[in-house]
Amino acid sequence: MRIEILGSGCPNCQRLEQHAREAIATTGVEAEVVKITDDARIAGYGILSTPGLVVDGTVVSYGRVPSADEIVTLLRQA
Repeated sequence: MRIEILGSGCPNCQRLEQHAREAIATTGVEAEVVKITDDARIAGYGILSTPGLVVDGTVVSYGRVPSADEIVTLLRQA
């Protein structure tokens, strides 16, 4: 599984990464976490506000920081 964190590295982006890593640990899935900070690549996903969360190429959240529990649910649906 590939999880991408879209954003500039702001505090919300950092929280999102932390929550994603907690969710990965909770579910026990094998996942690679990648931070995307390039504006052109972020725009390529069609989101207008960060942070964004992408699971296996699909945007599952943007413009807010979902909790680790919410991300667990998203990972299980992927």
